[in-house]
Amino acid sequence: MSSQFARMKGIETPRATAGTIIRARAPLRISFVGGGTDLEHYFTEHPGATLSSTINRYAHVSLYPRQDQEVHIRSLDLGYNVRYSLGDEPNDDGVLDLAKAAIRRCGLHRGTELDIRMEAPQGSGLGGSSALTAAVLGAVAASNSQVYSVYELAEMNYTIERTDLKIVGGKQDQYASTFGGFNLLEFHPDRVVVTPLRIDISVLNDLEAHLLLCYTGKVRTNLGLVDRQIKFYQESRRETLSGMARLYEMVFEMKEALLTGALDRFGQMLNEAYINKKMMNPHVAENTKADVLYEAAKKHGAIGGKLLGAGGGGYLLLYCETGKQHKVREALEQLGGQFTDFSFEGGGLQVWRSNSR
Repeated sequence: MSSQFARMKGIETPRATAGTIIRARAPLRISFVGGGTDLEHYFTEHPGATLSSTINRYAHVSLYPRQDQEVHIRSLDLGYNVRYSLGDEPNDDGVLDLAKAAIRRCGLHRGTELDIRMEAPQGSGLGGSSALTAAVLGAVAASNSQVYSVYELAEMNYTIERTDLKIVGGKQDQYASTFGGFNLLEFHPDRVVVTPLRIDISVLNDLEAHLLLCYTGKVRTNLGLVDRQIKFYQESRRETLSGMARLYEMVFEMKEALLTGALDRFGQMLNEAYINKKMMNPHVAENTKADVLYEAAKKHGAIGGKLLGAGGGGYLLLYCETGKQHKVREALEQLGGQFTDFSFEGGGLQVWRSNSR
């Protein structure tokens, strides 16, 4: 990891030729604070912001040209397989809909096979859906010799999820995965401002050393957590409004903690961010092991942490004293938690040509 995260001005997509194999990958992300203020119902009335970083876990796509007019999409980790002809319109039936919608947005000029693979469980809270859509968009655009800026790709990603497929959610993941790196994202009705943070390499390395990522269990996708949060906001629920306003303020406070190397303060604010996230929506950890695991982690040396994503399960991010991490791991593993190693990733969406199948 370099001391200065790479910043792409645009996606350099290779020009496709007959028989060219196109590969793409887009990173998953960790959102530290601000999630919820990136929902359109909020940032059309108030400014929204998030602080996040991409990590070395990816959505992968390989695109193979065919000699006929068939489109085959395969999920290598889930075992799904979708087939249809170019002249047909595939149904959005819950099976690989993101990939189908991304293809529909870009269009295909010839038969294609698309293999997709994710390095995280479905509904992990790591922004996997947007990373997958970003990788498919990148590969298909390259196959068509289409050129888009990173802003255009992120907006297209958002449109696919929120407009085409009517999936309720925010706007941070599409930008985080496409741009990559450690970013402060600011959301306004007419634009998104992406500010890369120039964090000293020693601070980044030390932050990595203090963070643990623990899987609490599969996310229950039928809870309607984002819908509930929107309803609470529209009803002017006092705790929801207070929690969202504080989360927005904390984005800038936590940014300053990182830039000045105040990492223990950053870890403590993760705890405050989790408290305010549950004020915003008290159901985020309901009927999950997240709070049980988090309390055990704090008991054994964690300074702070939060549940990633909209809630309902997924990954718990913990900031922990390095000398006590073995105790935290042991305690949470006894409760069913599963730890995964990770590091920060400075790059965003990457697309390249391959001569090897």
